Amino acid sequence: MAIPPRRRLSLRLLLALSLLNGCTPETESPAPREAPARIAAGQTVEETRAEFAAICERLRASDDEYYGTAQLATLEAELAAGGLAAAEIVERKQRLAAELLRVGRPGEAVTRLSEALQLSDQYRMEAPVQLQVLAEIGLATLRFGEVRNCVDRHTPEMCIFPIAPGGVHREPGPALDAVRAFRGVLAGAPDNTLARWLLNIAAMTAGQYPEAVPEPLRIPARRLAPAESATFPAFTEVAHAVGLHTFDPSGGALVDDFTGDGLLDVVTSSIDPCRPLRFFVQQEAGTFEEQAAAAGLDGQWGGLNLVHGDYDNDGDLDILVLRGGWMAAEGRIRNSLLRNRGDGTFEDVTRGVGLAEPAYPTQTAAWADFDLDGDLDLAIGNEGPYGGAHPSQLFRNDLIGLGREGFTDIAAAAGVSTGESIAGYWTKAVAWGDYDNDGDPDLYLSRLGPNRLLRNDTVGDRATFTDVTTALGVAEPAGRSFGAWFFDFDNDGDLDLFVADYSATVEDVARYFFGDDTPTGHPRLYRNDLMETGAPGFTDVSHSAGFSAPVLPMGSNFGDLDNDGFLDLYLGTGLPPYEALTPNRMFHNDGGKRFVDVTFAGRFGHLQKGHGVAFADLDEDGDQDVFEQMGGAYPGDAYPSVLYRNPGNTNGWVKLKLVGQPSNRAAMGARVRLEVETAVGSRQIHRVVGTGGSFGGNPLRLEIGLGPEPKIRRLIIRWPGDDTEQVFQDLTPGRGYTILQGNPEPQPLP
Repeated sequence: MAIPPRRRLSLRLLLALSLLNGCTPETESPAPREAPARIAAGQTVEETRAEFAAICERLRASDDEYYGTAQLATLEAELAAGGLAAAEIVERKQRLAAELLRVGRPGEAVTRLSEALQLSDQYRMEAPVQLQVLAEIGLATLRFGEVRNCVDRHTPEMCIFPIAPGGVHREPGPALDAVRAFRGVLAGAPDNTLARWLLNIAAMTAGQYPEAVPEPLRIPARRLAPAESATFPAFTEVAHAVGLHTFDPSGGALVDDFTGDGLLDVVTSSIDPCRPLRFFVQQEAGTFEEQAAAAGLDGQWGGLNLVHGDYDNDGDLDILVLRGGWMAAEGRIRNSLLRNRGDGTFEDVTRGVGLAEPAYPTQTAAWADFDLDGDLDLAIGNEGPYGGAHPSQLFRNDLIGLGREGFTDIAAAAGVSTGESIAGYWTKAVAWGDYDNDGDPDLYLSRLGPNRLLRNDTVGDRATFTDVTTALGVAEPAGRSFGAWFFDFDNDGDLDLFVADYSATVEDVARYFFGDDTPTGHPRLYRNDLMETGAPGFTDVSHSAGFSAPVLPMGSNFGDLDNDGFLDLYLGTGLPPYEALTPNRMFHNDGGKRFVDVTFAGRFGHLQKGHGVAFADLDEDGDQDVFEQMGGAYPGDAYPSVLYRNPGNTNGWVKLKLVGQPSNRAAMGARVRLEVETAVGSRQIHRVVGTGGSFGGNPLRLEIGLGPEPKIRRLIIRWPGDDTEQVFQDLTPGRGYTILQGNPEPQPLP
């Protein structure tokens, strides 16, 4: 069943409407591209569902540490068989409780741990054993309370730290049990930082904060209410209110117009190999309706991340699903390229375009026209080795050059996978960006291993990338990097680089909130000095810019929350273990000089694991909201997604949808410069067309804040592969425009 045709508004219809409104373009709109010589063969939904159902069944029966159940059955059998010593019974019950918690049975986990604690006391086992069991009881009861309240009795304030009255558990019994357990642990081990941290959280959720936490164990008030963020407005969580009903473990999130009607839709995925994609189509009233089955997406199961782009240049946005991340050898599951048919439905063309084999574990990819031939190529970062090499891949799109709908992996010949074929690394982010302003996109690989910045030296058909990581000083954090992206945070016309650090522990984050300012595992912000010095180079400005604390970021992205023209960023946080309850963090860009932590003032500090993040004006009121797909790595660590609605501001804005021809149709990589007069003076604002950061996709249309009382003097666009600039005069703030490459008249954005 296709989405009703009334929801589609084609580019040609848009031009016709503009003529009726008296706006006559001086040149023709880009003609639709000719169909490629070979259309990729697509699988039916039934074939795809059967394929992934078999993978689901295999993983459920395996001993995979995330989604297998074999270890659970083994432990239950060992305990049932008897013949174990008391210490062995306690140890097996602890392990069984951990497995029960992993698969989402926290009540049973509490029972097994209580039995283990009673047995350890009966046989007078050593104090460390009893304290460990007590700590595990605290964690299991805390999770049990989250399920009974944050999930079963969900309210928008649930699990947002520090816990407000609306987020206090309506059924506080489990949280109070957790308070007692953690206080017991601290009585025997007063230096246990993790127990102290979880005690504060448990007391807040039980509505017993601060009185249930002795003063020396409390989080200092200055950490919970930083003075420098006091004036930042609070956002409201509205996901359920607008129909974005999800409940999944970690996964990807995309926000864009996938139906072609001018309204933004939402797509989410889940690492769980037994859960399908979710596709939420926005209705005219600003609410969302689940349409995965109607769109042919309900047969697509699993996927820790999603990326989108128009690979076939037909004007509709396609989706790539990435699978197998963190799953070791069990993660050799193929990705899915889902071609948008243009009628609101999708088909799986992965095998037809040559992207199905080999199937490597991955969770990261990015689109860009690296050879500037007018179609989108694809970089994929893989994880390994697990019984073989899993190098990074660079797929050249053969649509333009060879006239066929397909991809060819040229990573080895181009120098992208050099040095990876034997060692193998866990690549957690791939990011494209033209850091040297020479017109072609360069590539950064962020990894659990040495990072790499690869300069694009491609000439014609000869694809070449040169490793300049050491020369430009952007290798850190070496060893455990995560999300990464290029963006112009200081608005000077060159692309800076952000790289997340994943080396911290939960205890490191807790120590920071308890007042320790020792920098451990902090993100890296590299300022590009090209415009200042005239030569490519980066300076690490992390500390001076406000990134000196550990964060543990996973999903992450950037956007402009207050329309001041400077890009802010949001870091979803977490680790797979249940004790990794650390607030997701929002950083406000203070005039391109530093970032101020506005997590708590803005009410963004969700304690559940944060993954796919997207900044987008979902309610079309002129300011960006923030969508985040929540949930951890385990099947029992699912959580509803959140949508933080922007309360608004008085700054101006403009929206720009760029359409390329002969550049790639989605205009990914196009550079935009706005020259603006505001109440505080003249300025320039720089943007690049793309989907934003790592683990989450922003709309490809640009939503640009302009500052107070703006007047747009000039819009200058440099299209990918075009050395000339296209200039537009005197656009009106507070409106949206469609910009057609080569057409001098902007059209209204529907």
